[in-house]
Amino acid sequence: MSAIGKPLDRVDGLLKVTGQARYAGEFPEDGLLHGSVVSSNIAKGRVIRIDASNALALPGVVMVLDHLNRPKLASYDDSYADADAADGSPFRPLYNDRVLYSGQPLALVIADNLELARHAGSLVEIEYAAEPAETDLLALQEQAHLSPQTPPKPRGNFQAEWAGAATRLDLHYSTPIEHHNPMEPHASTVLYQPDGTLHIHDKTQGPQNCQAYVQKVFGLDKRQVRIFAAFVGGAFGSGLRPQYQLPLAVMASLALKRSVRVTLTRQQMFTFGYRPRTLQRLQLGAAANGRLLALGHTAVGQTSRFEDFSEHVVEWSGMLYHCDNVQLTYKLVPLDVFTPLDMRAPGAALGVIGLECAMDELACALGIDPVQLRLINYAERNQNEDKPWSSKALRECYSEGAERFGWSQRNPEPRSMRDGRQLIGWGMAGGVWEALQMKASAKARIDHLGKLTVSSATTDIGTGTYTVMAQIAAQASGVPVGDVTFLLGDSSLPTAPLQGGSFTVSSVGSAVQQACEALNAKLLDIARKTYPAFKDAESARFENGQLHAGDQRVSLAQLVQDSGESALEVQVDCEPGKQREGYASATHSAVFVEVRVDEDLGTIKVSRVVSAIAAGRVVNPKMARSQILGGVVWGIGMALHEETQVDHQLGRYMNHSLAEYHIPVNADIGEIDVLFVEEHDEIVNALGSKGVGEIGIVGVAAAVANAVYHATGKRVRDFPVTLDKVF
Repeated sequence: MSAIGKPLDRVDGLLKVTGQARYAGEFPEDGLLHGSVVSSNIAKGRVIRIDASNALALPGVVMVLDHLNRPKLASYDDSYADADAADGSPFRPLYNDRVLYSGQPLALVIADNLELARHAGSLVEIEYAAEPAETDLLALQEQAHLSPQTPPKPRGNFQAEWAGAATRLDLHYSTPIEHHNPMEPHASTVLYQPDGTLHIHDKTQGPQNCQAYVQKVFGLDKRQVRIFAAFVGGAFGSGLRPQYQLPLAVMASLALKRSVRVTLTRQQMFTFGYRPRTLQRLQLGAAANGRLLALGHTAVGQTSRFEDFSEHVVEWSGMLYHCDNVQLTYKLVPLDVFTPLDMRAPGAALGVIGLECAMDELACALGIDPVQLRLINYAERNQNEDKPWSSKALRECYSEGAERFGWSQRNPEPRSMRDGRQLIGWGMAGGVWEALQMKASAKARIDHLGKLTVSSATTDIGTGTYTVMAQIAAQASGVPVGDVTFLLGDSSLPTAPLQGGSFTVSSVGSAVQQACEALNAKLLDIARKTYPAFKDAESARFENGQLHAGDQRVSLAQLVQDSGESALEVQVDCEPGKQREGYASATHSAVFVEVRVDEDLGTIKVSRVVSAIAAGRVVNPKMARSQILGGVVWGIGMALHEETQVDHQLGRYMNHSLAEYHIPVNADIGEIDVLFVEEHDEIVNALGSKGVGEIGIVGVAAAVANAVYHATGKRVRDFPVTLDKVF
């Protein structure tokens, strides 16, 4: 019986719903100390004086760390660079007296309990020499410089073709800052061991990334640091880089030789990475029949003064549609802010907003149905790389999604569809995300009872990694899913890449498959040496915990016992196959949206969404559907709700709480219908599977904005689309 393709429940679900799953800030320890971060309230300048005397006078306050009394830290940038670091000089917590952004950690109060630590933190007095800060991308866009990570080279002659096109559009869009805000705040619990080693429970998407960071920053041996992340309560990219609570907790633990926990407040969750604000310009030139003749996409994004964070915002415009004359430009404006950070579908979630809104505007200008316009410009190859697709079922996404939605009943005229006082709008957009595969390792171990344990140092940020890896292992090994255990979230396990970019299944999953296949080869060899019936068997299969050859069968548990060992294990290192080199690989989507706009109040409600996804072989339809549902909800938030607002006078965020940082709630979400179209891909990886963590969000915000235009006749290009911009 095939384990892959089954909508199995989460193997870790019971632990989570019963509260047995422990997160980074929940591990108990006798004598555990708690740290509270004291943050800067200016955006730029120097610290003149830190007076912690009032805090230290409180019984139970153990220490106040700052840049003057902290343990020794590494001096060179390379020591602070991590696997997801941007170009430049990474941020160094408590390194010196410089204030680089509002909310920067300047001190850490350590006390016997969390409440005392936070109260004592409020008593720490800091004197500053403030300097003028610049935080407004719009005001400083003329100071933009080219990104060090250049987009694909221009092709054709964009300027000439755009100038001569029958229909030309020159459009400007903007997107705001957004913060990740997973349910679980960032926390690090450093358990100081009797031998001086550190066992650290951290909220991270890469235990080995954090291990290397701590090792380098504090000059420790690799064996002195072990990072755990068994359960992660959402991350969306916020855990790709080690956040500052980790080095602060380690500083305190090393200084005191005690176990220390540092947990950030919700407000402090706004004091590190975020999705950057962008200003985008789309220039489209088309023939009367809708064929794209020229496409230009220029984007300006913000970054910090100390790192050049570059997103792939404009690349998607060069690959989603066929166009022979393309010019893509990405620029950066350094500001007095923290460095942005990858957030779900980094680059694509932003760039496809501009592209797909512009395509909708072109469809309106030409009087062509938006779906038909996309089919006219369908890309059979990835022109950015000049390679064919390993597979691409986007046409099926368009057709099956449109049929499920009822798109053929759409009246193209704006404000033509209504239900009483509600204006109804139908909009759509396409989506694309690269189907990547990274190097990964995995270990497979089967014991004398036939129980299989597979391991790799990846994480499960809520995506279902525990479950799908067990399914992949069961499929490859022939061991029932119920007898498979997958271990993750431990830096001592076989090497795994960061969990991000929708490449965990393709990378770690492929390693798991190969490890199980290698283990099976070892078991088959034992069977051939032990049982005459298997010696000359031309074919054998592993199924339901047994090895079969014709009418003969033997349990895998028996084969382990026959080996004379208590268990057998194999570890493999897996790399992307060479067959990928001649192809481009991506997931694709088509999303169809219905909005209802109250004609009197201007309120906008997304009442219906159909999301059609082409993602190769789906390992677990239930988990995959959940990923798409989450992406769609976030896309609705990008379209209508989310925006981190900045007070540029003070250089600080104004709505750094979940009360004022608006995200969709249940009442904001209507019906969401997810369908996976059939797509076979024997090139992308041995599983034939593409990740779905990102693709669900891509294109959704554009589809919502396009639907709002269809409902109201008002085109909003400054996101989010709020009622004050519509009426």
